[in-house]
Amino acid sequence: MKTYIQEMLRRKDLLFYLVKSGLKAEHRNSYLGYFWWLLDPLLNVLVYYFLVVIILDRGSDDYPLFLVIGLVVWRWVSSAVNSSAKSILRYSSIINQVYLPKSIFPLSFTISQMFNFLFGLIVIAIFLTLYGEMPSWQIIYLPLIILITMLFLMAVGFVLAYVTVFVRDIDNILTYVTRLFFYASPIIWEGGRLPEKWSIFVDINPIAILVRAYRDVLMRDMSPDFTGLFIILIASIIVMILALRHYSKHEHKIIKAL
Repeated sequence: MKTYIQEMLRRKDLLFYLVKSGLKAEHRNSYLGYFWWLLDPLLNVLVYYFLVVIILDRGSDDYPLFLVIGLVVWRWVSSAVNSSAKSILRYSSIINQVYLPKSIFPLSFTISQMFNFLFGLIVIAIFLTLYGEMPSWQIIYLPLIILITMLFLMAVGFVLAYVTVFVRDIDNILTYVTRLFFYASPIIWEGGRLPEKWSIFVDINPIAILVRAYRDVLMRDMSPDFTGLFIILIASIIVMILALRHYSKHEHKIIKAL
Protein backbone atom coordinates (compact mmCIF):
# COMPACT_ATOMS: atom_id res chain seq x y z
CA MET A 1 0.00 0.00 0.00
CA LYS A 2 2.88 2.36 0.77
CA THR A 3 4.28 1.78 -2.71
CA TYR A 4 0.84 2.42 -4.18
CA ILE A 5 0.51 5.78 -2.40
CA GLN A 6 4.01 6.74 -3.53
CA GLU A 7 2.98 5.95 -7.09
CA MET A 8 -0.04 8.23 -6.69
CA LEU A 9 2.23 11.03 -5.46
CA ARG A 10 4.51 10.55 -8.47
CA ARG A 11 1.46 10.99 -10.67
CA LYS A 12 0.45 14.31 -9.09
CA ASP A 13 0.98 16.11 -12.41
CA LEU A 14 -1.62 13.83 -13.96
CA LEU A 15 -3.96 14.52 -11.06
CA PHE A 16 -3.59 18.28 -11.60
CA TYR A 17 -4.22 17.83 -15.31
CA LEU A 18 -7.37 15.76 -14.70
CA VAL A 19 -8.72 18.35 -12.27
CA LYS A 20 -7.95 21.21 -14.65
CA SER A 21 -9.40 19.47 -17.70
CA GLY A 22 -12.48 18.45 -15.74
CA LEU A 23 -13.14 22.04 -14.71
CA LYS A 24 -12.68 23.27 -18.28
CA ALA A 25 -14.92 20.59 -19.77
CA GLU A 26 -17.80 21.18 -17.38
CA HIS A 27 -19.12 24.27 -19.16
CA ARG A 28 -17.04 24.18 -22.32
CA ASN A 29 -19.97 24.42 -24.75
CA SER A 30 -22.11 26.90 -22.80
CA TYR A 31 -22.37 30.60 -23.55
CA LEU A 32 -22.03 31.68 -19.92
CA GLY A 33 -19.09 29.37 -19.21
CA TYR A 34 -17.76 29.51 -15.67
CA PHE A 35 -20.50 31.99 -14.69
CA TRP A 36 -22.68 28.88 -14.24
CA TRP A 37 -20.68 28.09 -11.10
CA LEU A 38 -22.39 31.11 -9.55
CA LEU A 39 -25.66 31.01 -11.49
CA ASP A 40 -26.49 27.36 -10.81
CA PRO A 41 -26.87 27.66 -7.00
CA LEU A 42 -28.77 30.93 -7.44
CA LEU A 43 -31.29 29.32 -9.77
CA ASN A 44 -31.67 26.34 -7.44
CA VAL A 45 -32.49 28.69 -4.58
CA LEU A 46 -35.13 30.46 -6.68
CA VAL A 47 -36.77 27.17 -7.68
CA TYR A 48 -37.02 25.76 -4.16
CA TYR A 49 -37.95 29.14 -2.67
CA PHE A 50 -40.85 29.31 -5.11
CA LEU A 51 -41.90 25.76 -4.22
CA VAL A 52 -41.63 25.98 -0.41
CA VAL A 53 -42.45 29.62 0.31
CA ILE A 54 -44.74 30.67 -2.54
CA ILE A 55 -46.57 27.41 -3.25
CA LEU A 56 -46.51 25.65 0.15
CA ASP A 57 -46.45 28.87 2.22
CA ARG A 58 -43.73 27.61 4.56
CA GLY A 59 -40.29 28.75 5.60
CA SER A 60 -38.96 31.31 8.08
CA ASP A 61 -37.78 34.84 7.34
CA ASP A 62 -34.20 33.69 6.80
CA TYR A 63 -35.26 30.65 4.78
CA PRO A 64 -33.44 31.78 1.57
CA LEU A 65 -30.16 31.89 3.53
CA PHE A 66 -30.96 28.52 5.10
CA LEU A 67 -31.75 27.19 1.63
CA VAL A 68 -28.67 28.47 -0.20
CA ILE A 69 -26.26 26.92 2.33
CA GLY A 70 -27.99 23.56 2.11
CA LEU A 71 -28.15 23.57 -1.69
CA VAL A 72 -24.53 24.65 -2.18
CA VAL A 73 -23.28 21.88 0.12
CA TRP A 74 -25.61 19.34 -1.48
CA ARG A 75 -24.43 20.34 -4.96
CA TRP A 76 -20.86 19.47 -3.97
CA VAL A 77 -21.90 16.16 -2.39
CA SER A 78 -24.17 14.95 -5.19
CA SER A 79 -21.93 16.03 -8.08
CA ALA A 80 -18.82 14.55 -6.47
CA VAL A 81 -20.53 11.23 -5.71
CA ASN A 82 -22.07 10.84 -9.16
CA SER A 83 -18.99 11.90 -11.12
CA SER A 84 -16.60 9.84 -8.98
CA ALA A 85 -18.70 6.71 -9.43
CA LYS A 86 -18.27 6.91 -13.23
CA SER A 87 -14.69 8.19 -13.19
CA ILE A 88 -12.82 4.95 -13.95
CA LEU A 89 -15.25 3.96 -16.68
CA ARG A 90 -14.94 7.42 -18.21
CA TYR A 91 -11.18 7.04 -18.62
CA SER A 92 -11.22 3.36 -19.56
CA SER A 93 -9.42 4.01 -22.88
CA ILE A 94 -6.46 5.58 -21.06
CA ILE A 95 -6.41 2.91 -18.36
CA ASN A 96 -6.19 0.12 -20.94
CA GLN A 97 -3.16 1.69 -22.59
CA VAL A 98 -0.90 2.67 -19.70
CA TYR A 99 -0.56 1.78 -16.03
CA LEU A 100 -1.95 4.41 -13.69
CA PRO A 101 -3.16 4.18 -10.10
CA LYS A 102 -6.89 3.90 -10.70
CA SER A 103 -7.80 5.76 -7.52
CA ILE A 104 -6.48 8.96 -9.11
CA PHE A 105 -9.60 9.22 -11.25
CA PRO A 106 -12.27 9.40 -8.51
CA LEU A 107 -9.91 11.64 -6.54
CA SER A 108 -9.65 14.10 -9.44
CA PHE A 109 -13.42 14.45 -9.74
CA THR A 110 -13.82 14.99 -6.01
CA ILE A 111 -11.22 17.77 -6.07
CA SER A 112 -12.70 19.45 -9.16
CA GLN A 113 -16.14 19.52 -7.54
CA MET A 114 -14.60 21.10 -4.46
CA PHE A 115 -13.60 24.08 -6.62
CA ASN A 116 -17.23 24.38 -7.69
CA PHE A 117 -18.18 24.44 -4.02
CA LEU A 118 -15.71 27.24 -3.33
CA PHE A 119 -17.49 29.34 -5.95
CA GLY A 120 -20.73 28.43 -4.20
CA LEU A 121 -19.32 30.02 -1.05
CA ILE A 122 -19.32 33.32 -2.95
CA VAL A 123 -23.08 32.94 -3.45
CA ILE A 124 -23.47 32.19 0.27
CA ALA A 125 -21.45 35.31 1.10
CA ILE A 126 -23.81 37.37 -1.09
CA PHE A 127 -26.84 36.06 0.79
CA LEU A 128 -25.15 36.66 4.16
CA THR A 129 -24.56 40.25 3.12
CA LEU A 130 -28.14 40.72 1.91
CA TYR A 131 -29.48 39.45 5.23
CA GLY A 132 -27.01 41.47 7.28
CA GLU A 133 -25.52 38.33 8.79
CA MET A 134 -21.88 38.44 9.77
CA PRO A 135 -20.47 35.07 10.86
CA SER A 136 -18.99 35.13 14.33
CA TRP A 137 -15.68 33.65 15.47
CA GLN A 138 -17.05 30.16 14.78
CA ILE A 139 -16.18 30.79 11.11
CA ILE A 140 -12.70 29.49 11.98
CA TYR A 141 -14.21 25.99 11.93
CA LEU A 142 -15.21 26.32 8.27
CA PRO A 143 -11.89 25.00 6.83
CA LEU A 144 -12.14 22.00 9.16
CA ILE A 145 -15.68 21.23 8.00
CA ILE A 146 -14.61 21.56 4.36
CA LEU A 147 -11.69 19.18 4.98
CA ILE A 148 -13.95 16.59 6.65
CA THR A 149 -16.44 16.89 3.78
CA MET A 150 -13.60 16.40 1.30
CA LEU A 151 -12.34 13.27 3.06
CA PHE A 152 -15.86 11.89 3.30
CA LEU A 153 -16.42 12.36 -0.44
CA MET A 154 -13.02 10.87 -1.25
CA ALA A 155 -13.87 7.75 0.75
CA VAL A 156 -17.26 7.40 -0.93
CA GLY A 157 -15.74 8.10 -4.35
CA PHE A 158 -13.02 5.44 -3.99
CA VAL A 159 -15.56 2.77 -3.10
CA LEU A 160 -18.15 3.67 -5.73
CA ALA A 161 -15.62 4.04 -8.55
CA TYR A 162 -14.29 0.53 -7.93
CA VAL A 163 -17.67 -1.15 -7.47
CA THR A 164 -19.19 0.56 -10.54
CA VAL A 165 -16.57 -1.07 -12.77
CA PHE A 166 -17.98 -4.49 -11.89
CA VAL A 167 -21.62 -3.56 -11.21
CA ARG A 168 -22.64 -1.07 -13.89
CA ASP A 169 -26.15 -0.82 -12.43
CA ILE A 170 -24.72 1.22 -9.57
CA ASP A 171 -24.78 4.27 -11.83
CA ASN A 172 -28.56 3.96 -12.24
CA ILE A 173 -29.19 3.11 -8.59
CA LEU A 174 -27.25 6.19 -7.47
CA THR A 175 -29.93 8.42 -8.99
CA TYR A 176 -32.44 7.12 -6.46
CA VAL A 177 -30.02 6.84 -3.55
CA THR A 178 -28.91 10.46 -3.88
CA ARG A 179 -32.54 11.56 -4.18
CA LEU A 180 -33.33 9.66 -0.96
CA PHE A 181 -30.47 11.38 0.89
CA PHE A 182 -31.58 14.74 -0.49
CA TYR A 183 -35.02 14.41 1.09
CA ALA A 184 -33.67 12.68 4.20
CA SER A 185 -31.38 15.64 4.93
CA PRO A 186 -32.48 19.13 6.09
CA ILE A 187 -31.56 20.78 2.80
CA ILE A 188 -34.87 22.28 1.70
CA TRP A 189 -36.86 21.60 4.87
CA GLU A 190 -36.18 22.79 8.40
CA GLY A 191 -35.46 20.20 11.04
CA GLY A 192 -38.29 21.12 13.37
CA ARG A 193 -40.87 19.93 10.83
CA LEU A 194 -39.71 16.29 10.99
CA PRO A 195 -41.76 13.95 13.23
CA GLU A 196 -39.84 12.84 16.30
CA LYS A 197 -39.95 9.15 15.36
CA TRP A 198 -38.02 9.88 12.15
CA SER A 199 -35.39 12.19 13.68
CA ILE A 200 -32.98 9.28 14.18
CA PHE A 201 -32.46 9.14 10.40
CA VAL A 202 -31.24 12.73 10.47
CA ASP A 203 -29.09 12.24 13.56
CA ILE A 204 -27.09 9.41 11.92
CA ASN A 205 -27.16 10.84 8.39
CA PRO A 206 -23.62 12.09 7.59
CA ILE A 207 -24.89 14.54 4.97
CA ALA A 208 -27.35 16.02 7.46
CA ILE A 209 -24.54 16.39 10.01
CA LEU A 210 -22.32 18.16 7.48
CA VAL A 211 -25.06 20.49 6.22
CA ARG A 212 -25.99 21.40 9.79
CA ALA A 213 -22.33 22.11 10.59
CA TYR A 214 -22.07 24.60 7.71
CA ARG A 215 -25.24 26.37 8.84
CA ASP A 216 -24.06 26.46 12.45
CA VAL A 217 -20.86 28.35 11.66
CA LEU A 218 -22.21 30.52 8.82
CA MET A 219 -25.64 31.67 9.98
CA ARG A 220 -26.27 30.54 13.56
CA ASP A 221 -23.07 31.69 15.30
CA MET A 222 -22.74 28.24 16.85
CA SER A 223 -19.99 25.68 17.11
CA PRO A 224 -20.69 22.59 14.98
CA ASP A 225 -21.48 19.12 16.31
CA PHE A 226 -17.89 17.98 16.85
CA THR A 227 -18.96 14.48 17.89
CA GLY A 228 -20.73 13.87 14.60
CA LEU A 229 -17.93 15.45 12.59
CA PHE A 230 -15.32 13.38 14.43
CA ILE A 231 -17.20 10.15 13.68
CA ILE A 232 -17.43 11.09 9.99
CA LEU A 233 -13.72 11.95 9.94
CA ILE A 234 -12.58 8.68 11.53
CA ALA A 235 -14.95 6.56 9.42
CA SER A 236 -13.81 8.33 6.23
CA ILE A 237 -10.12 7.79 7.01
CA ILE A 238 -10.70 4.09 7.77
CA VAL A 239 -12.68 3.59 4.55
CA MET A 240 -10.02 5.45 2.53
CA ILE A 241 -7.23 3.29 3.94
CA LEU A 242 -9.15 0.08 3.28
CA ALA A 243 -10.13 1.25 -0.21
CA LEU A 244 -6.57 2.21 -1.18
CA ARG A 245 -5.29 -1.12 0.15
CA HIS A 246 -7.89 -2.90 -1.95
CA TYR A 247 -6.94 -0.86 -5.02
CA SER A 248 -3.27 -1.72 -4.54
CA LYS A 249 -4.00 -5.46 -4.44
CA HIS A 250 -6.81 -5.79 -6.97
CA GLU A 251 -6.29 -3.13 -9.64
CA HIS A 252 -5.54 -5.85 -12.19
CA LYS A 253 -9.17 -6.93 -11.91
CA ILE A 254 -10.25 -3.50 -13.13
CA ILE A 255 -8.29 -3.97 -16.36
CA LYS A 256 -9.99 -7.31 -16.97
CA ALA A 257 -13.45 -5.87 -16.24
CA LEU A 258 -12.95 -2.94 -18.60
